Amino acid sequence: MNTATRAAVSMLALASLCTNVAAQSYPDRPLRLVVGFTPGGAADYVGRNVGEALSRALGQPVVIENKPGAGSSIAADFVSKAAPDGYTVLIASPSSISVNPALDPKRQPAVQSLVPVTKVTNSPLVIAANPSLGITSIAELIAAAKKAPGTLNFASAGSGSAPHLGGVLFNQLAGTEITHIPFKGGAPAIQSVIAGDTQVTFATPPSVLPFIKANRLRGLAVSTLERSPLVPDLPGMKEAGLPAYQLDFWYGFFVPAGTPADVVKKLYDATAAAVQRPEVKAALAREGTDVSLSASPADFAAFLKKDNAFWAKLSRDSGAKIE
Repeated sequence: MNTATRAAVSMLALASLCTNVAAQSYPDRPLRLVVGFTPGGAADYVGRNVGEALSRALGQPVVIENKPGAGSSIAADFVSKAAPDGYTVLIASPSSISVNPALDPKRQPAVQSLVPVTKVTNSPLVIAANPSLGITSIAELIAAAKKAPGTLNFASAGSGSAPHLGGVLFNQLAGTEITHIPFKGGAPAIQSVIAGDTQVTFATPPSVLPFIKANRLRGLAVSTLERSPLVPDLPGMKEAGLPAYQLDFWYGFFVPAGTPADVVKKLYDATAAAVQRPEVKAALAREGTDVSLSASPADFAAFLKKDNAFWAKLSRDSGAKIE
């Protein structure tokens, strides 16, 4: 072995040793959990509830950092370029992982530079309307939309988001023309429906259920085929009269590519401990969101391969445009 080869081997060994030491000491400082939407929406709600318990499991603070815009692609791009050390984590939904790359190939490199850690939650969408419309069911919504095509609007958390595609799929299956109005998060979208600037929303449960309970919005149905035990007062789409409609969505954790496997495993184990805490499950259930933990990071990666195909096809078939 010549001198250059010995030097190269020594550098590789030193790098491996440093990586192992870093993984063993992880975490020794606060983490950032990056949310691709404004505060008050579903991603923010899930992130803050799970993040608080995650900080206890890891023994370090977990700081929420909101980076809204571009259908959550700004957040995905930010995390993909962060140091691969486990201290910058993305909470993401199908919109940033599957939909945006399908609609805009320029966004694929960022997603490909993310490593799946685990799925965290699963939820239906909730279809709700401004009470002043006088609409109390999906059948009445379809009738009103067909009577005056293009006059009703639906608000979403942004172009390419699950609520956006929920509305697009509804238009396709119901034969309606409800116009999409995108916002930079669930909270401003819901406020627009409450104010009457838009009339309908296909929303994540945490962003809409409090206003339904307060009678500021009227819930019409959930987006799953059957009633959801998470939102028992609202019918499923089969009961509501649109049995071809079926849609739910998830949130999961991702880290930059190159993050050591030991660090990913520690983050997975801490997340598993966090979401199993009774107070976390109860807080999520109150807002219509269920804990849905992957069996492992590899299991989440396998799930994403199948799930990506569903969302990508829906995105392209819909003709949706992203910001």
